[in-house]
Formats: sequence, C-alpha cells, structure tokens
Amino acid sequence: MKTVRIADFKAHVGEEVLVQGWLHNKRSSGKLQFLIVRDGSGFAQAVVAKAGVPPEAWEAGDAMGQESSLELTGKVKEDKRAPGGFEVEVTGLKAIHVTHDFPITPKEHGTAFLMENRHLWLRSQRQHAILRIRHAVVKATRDFLDDQGLTLVDTPIFTPAACEGTTTLFGVPYFDEGTAYLTQSGQLYNEANAAAHGKVYCFGPTFRAEKSKTRRHLTEFWMVEPELAFAHLEDALKLAEGLICSVVRRVLETRKEELKTLERDVAQLEKIQSPFPWLHYDDAIKLIQSKGSQTQWGSDFGGTDETVIAQAYDRPVVVHRFPSAIKAFYMEPDPDNPVYSLSADILAPEGYGEIVGGGERMSSAESLLARIHEHDLPEEAFRWYIDLRRFGSVPHAGFGMGIERVVTWICGIDHLRETSAFPRTLYRIYP
Repeated sequence: MKTVRIADFKAHVGEEVLVQGWLHNKRSSGKLQFLIVRDGSGFAQAVVAKAGVPPEAWEAGDAMGQESSLELTGKVKEDKRAPGGFEVEVTGLKAIHVTHDFPITPKEHGTAFLMENRHLWLRSQRQHAILRIRHAVVKATRDFLDDQGLTLVDTPIFTPAACEGTTTLFGVPYFDEGTAYLTQSGQLYNEANAAAHGKVYCFGPTFRAEKSKTRRHLTEFWMVEPELAFAHLEDALKLAEGLICSVVRRVLETRKEELKTLERDVAQLEKIQSPFPWLHYDDAIKLIQSKGSQTQWGSDFGGTDETVIAQAYDRPVVVHRFPSAIKAFYMEPDPDNPVYSLSADILAPEGYGEIVGGGERMSSAESLLARIHEHDLPEEAFRWYIDLRRFGSVPHAGFGMGIERVVTWICGIDHLRETSAFPRTLYRIYP
C-alpha cells in the first residue's frame, strides 16, 4: 500500500493509505480509540474502532504511550473538526517501538526543563509549526533573491579579523596562523563577490560573542546578506523591502495551518505591503524622546526605543542615516553631511525590533584606510578588502537580514530561542 504523508491527505480523501509516524496523544472512549498521530509533515486524528480492526491492532493501540512509533492503515476522511481537517478511519495498526513516560507531557513545563530536553521538545505541535514556518521563510528568501538575478556565493566561517567589533568575536586557534575568528558577517567577502558577479548573496551561520540575555539575541544565528555593485543605499533598501513583503506573502500562502496552531493574528501580517515609511535618525530620536526615552542623539537604539518607533506604524519602518560614529568602519558617510552615514535599519512592527541592517559601503581606498586606522583595526588583515577599492571600485550597497528575528516576528512568539532547532545562548550549549 502507498505510504502517504499527512500533509498530502487532501489529495487522498476516500483512499486507503499507509501512515508511518508517532503517537502524539490519545484518548479512549469504550470501544473507540482516538489517536493523534504525527509523521513530520503534520498532525492527524486516527480513529480506531474495536469492531473494525483485528484484535492485535486494538491491543497495539491500547499498549502504546506518547511518542511510540507506529504504522497504520486506513481510509482518509475529510472532517473539519479534526486536527488539520482530516482524519483516518483505521483498518490496521502496528507498533514499531512502544514507549512510555515521555518526559514532555501535555501539562505545562518550565523553559529551563524544555530547553534541557530540546531534542524532544522539537516534536511538539508548536515547535513543529515554528520550524515549518522557518523553512518557508528560508525558501522564500532564496527564491526571491534568485528571481532578482542575485548569485549565491558562500563566504567563510573562519575569518582573520573582525567585521563589526572586536569585542564580540569567538576566537579559534588556527594552526600556525595564530587566532582565527568565527564570522560575524559574510559582508566583507561578499563585497569581493559582488565585484566579480555584480549581484550576490551569502546565506549561512554567523556568530556574536555578546553577553546578551535579551529575547532578541542568540550567539549563533543565520543571516542572509545580499550585496549589489553599482548601487546606493536606496537600491539596497528597495531590495530589502521587496524581500520582506515576498517572505510574508509566502508564509501566509503556504503555512496557514502552522499560523493557526500558533494562534497568530494574521491580520497584522496582511498589512505588510510596500511602500515602507522612512524615518531619519534625527526624527526617530525626537519620537522616542517625546515618549519618555532618555536615549540621546549619537546613541544607538535599545530594544524599548525600537518598539516605540515601530508602534507608530502598521508595517516595517526604515530608520536611516545613523551617525557615522556609531556605525561600522566601512559605512559610506552621507555626502550632504558626513556626520551621518548612508546606513539604515528596518524595524519590524509589534515590538520585534531590527530585522534588517545595511547601507552603502565606502568606495574610496583612502577613506577606508583612514577609518581602519581610526578604529584601531589591523591594516594587514584588511589589505585584500582595501584592494577592492583600488581595482575597479564602484558604489555598492547591501544589507543583512536575520532569519531568526524574522521568524520570531512572523510567528508572533516571544523569544528567538524557539526559532532555531538547537539554539545557542549565553548560558546554553546543550543539547
């Protein structure tokens, strides 16, 4: 008999199918067993009638505890009351591995316990939904950038120097070459790739050794970083805006059941359309100070500041032209006033903070070298990076979008840790 995944039940209504999966939950009512079965693609109810199956099938259902693995056969029926909208009228049931005392029961558990058992917590309906949405976000991101003519070029995980700041690096002994560092960003290498391919992106893990305990930080996270040659700040942000809108649309189209599981207010996501409002850094400072913030001009925004700014809009907002002094060494100064940089952050609505950061890069070798010295960075480590400005330099711009932050916002959940299968935080590296 053909094995059918639960996610494909819609195409097999009225057919008898074979399902391979695990027992998520069960209840019994005299001569009926109601099994909630999951197979990795979704959850479905399987109804076992004592009179409709062989005795050994009934006994197998009776003996299985939560998370026992199983095979069942049965007819797919449409039932809007059932999980996922379908149920299976069971004709045969076999246990593959019977288990009892699964640690994570339907009752409430503390976060510390759940994180310690993350390898098992992943099986829950909520975690399943979040990671399915993450998959949709990643696929939508790749599809959009590919369709825009960007080439994926991978960048190294080991780097010889800092990209963003020397205090947030993970150092790694590297043979006779001294200390290497886990990458904070693929951007610098991506600038070299853009000079070869015109429009590129890298997509991979990045690392920040920040001793941060906020709900918006992980020490290891995934970031997509497009970089465009012959481009300015506005070009990069136009691409970022299109990307965000495309990703949200894809999730709304393909992950309705998962959003329902998370009880996400999709009306908020349906508001995400172009154009995004733009807010100058100076006006953002005035806005947050009018709401009681003590943040002064020349400072970066804290999480509360970002929330206040975002609450003024029903869609992501672009905050642009941060002071040059608080941005990375490679950021191009604003030609109209070099106190500001050609930089921008995109803040998600509903208090989810920054999801995109980017800007226009310096195109002058002399200016870049001066900034490297100002920041006390090792010139030798950046010799290749300066070369990009010595041989065919052009205006170029790009951005980074953090996948976990985007997934957290789209799912409407509280903490980034649930958007990664095995999150790495300040106090957790197990399991």
